[in-house]
Formats: sequence, C-alpha cells, structure tokens
Amino acid sequence: MGRWEPNARGRLAQAALTLYSEQGFDQTTAAEIANLAGLKERSFFRHFADKREVLFYGTDSLQDLLVRSVADAPPSATAMDAVSAALQVAGAIVQENSETARLRYAVVSANAELRERELIKLAEIADAMAGALRDRGVQDSAARLVAETGVAVYRVAFARWNSGQGRPDLQQELRESMDELREVLAVPLVSSPSPS
Repeated sequence: MGRWEPNARGRLAQAALTLYSEQGFDQTTAAEIANLAGLKERSFFRHFADKREVLFYGTDSLQDLLVRSVADAPPSATAMDAVSAALQVAGAIVQENSETARLRYAVVSANAELRERELIKLAEIADAMAGALRDRGVQDSAARLVAETGVAVYRVAFARWNSGQGRPDLQQELRESMDELREVLAVPLVSSPSPS
C-alpha cells in the first residue's frame, strides 16, 4: 500500500497489533510498524506519540460513546442502570471486533508498562462517566463511585470473556457480572459467632 492510501491510522494500529503479537511489544520498532502498514516511519509519529499509544487507538471514541450513552439514559434510570446500559453499548462494539480486542488484551497483559497505561485510560473513562452522571444530577462522590464500579465490572467481565471461561457474548457477560455485583451487594455479611 502506498502512503497516500486512506486510513493510515487504522493500518498502523493493525500493523502494530500484528507485530506486537508476533514478536512482542519491546522487540517491535515504529519503523517496522510503519513498514508493515506500507508507510514511512515519520508517518507513524504523525499519528501516534509513541509505540504505546497505538494500542489505545479508539479509546477516545469509546469514552465519548460511553459518556453519550450515560447522558442518553432515560431520566428514570438509576445511576448504576445508566452506567450498565453504557457498558452494554461498549460491549457490543468490542464484541464486533472480538479478535482485535483479544489480541490487544494479550499484548497489554504481557507488558507492565502497557498495563499501567491501560489503567490510566480506564481512570480517564471513569472520570468522564462520572462527569456525565454529575450532569444528570448525581452527587459527585456517588457519581465517582458508580463510574469506578462500572469500570471494575467491565474489567472483570472482559477478562472472564477473554479467557473463554465466561459467556461467548461479551454483552451477556457484562449483564451477568452486573447482576452478580447487585446480588453480592444485597447479601448481608454472615457474622461469625462470638466466642463465649
């Protein structure tokens, strides 16, 4: 492919994922990524600040989608229902790109620096969803608690889905994980008998 062909950013992201999967993140250079995408190395740096950022291509769009979904939830929806509905929308997008999502997960999981970057991105998503909840009138601390909980549910559901130990449908896994959380929160702790 020539450098004038469209979707250079997407091609770079796909090339990076392929190379990271085959030879590892640390062993892959920006020049190799650009070459596989049919571009020059400087094109890589026009689109991405560094090798890490190429793995997070699309995160901003996903964050915007989550925020819009929270904002668009019915007025009668609870804060947790709004976040749960947003996670369902995100789950559908990820499910559509399940092979890419699974490869990306494997690459990120294998590298401490990438796991750290993932946590930063997830924190940004939680902040943005908390902002959308505040815009709906949810008190600040409650908005933060619900948004952070939603991100935690997503992480657990995604890991289970990715491992093959969960349901084959990510949206179903998200629903089940959210239901599991609600059940756990509703069950009183069993107190141990006090010594006599």
